[in-house]
Amino acid sequence: MSQWFVVVIVWLFACTASFGQASALLLFGDSDHKTFLGCLNCSKYDSGSVCNEFGANGSQYNTDSIWNPYAQFGSKYSSEGPWNKYASSGPVIVDKEGQFYGRFTANKYVSDRTRIQALDQLADMVADGAELNDARKAFCGE
Repeated sequence: MSQWFVVVIVWLFACTASFGQASALLLFGDSDHKTFLGCLNCSKYDSGSVCNEFGANGSQYNTDSIWNPYAQFGSKYSSEGPWNKYASSGPVIVDKEGQFYGRFTANKYVSDRTRIQALDQLADMVADGAELNDARKAFCGE
């Protein structure tokens, strides 16, 4: 692992810890935004967390997980997931009250891309070639 990658991992961990105090940030996919993809800032012990590797949303094997590189929401080539830097859409981030926090996408030109820096950095890192499992571990503080 390069020194740059380690610095980014530490920075991402610090950022995720800092926004963990806010409302639960929920990720929804598909064109109608009805597929729940997980909670982005919930405890890794929460069953709906993207960081719970034993839960559906944190598993690298689940078909509706952003961490499954062979599935609709985890593939770098899918227009439905956050890792494709050419996709014009991507999953949406909302809280329980329905407040919109933008799209979780690696495409820097999507007008409603989230402004949450840790998520933008994560998406960019994966789109630029970081291994998905390494990115998951960094984001989840493992």
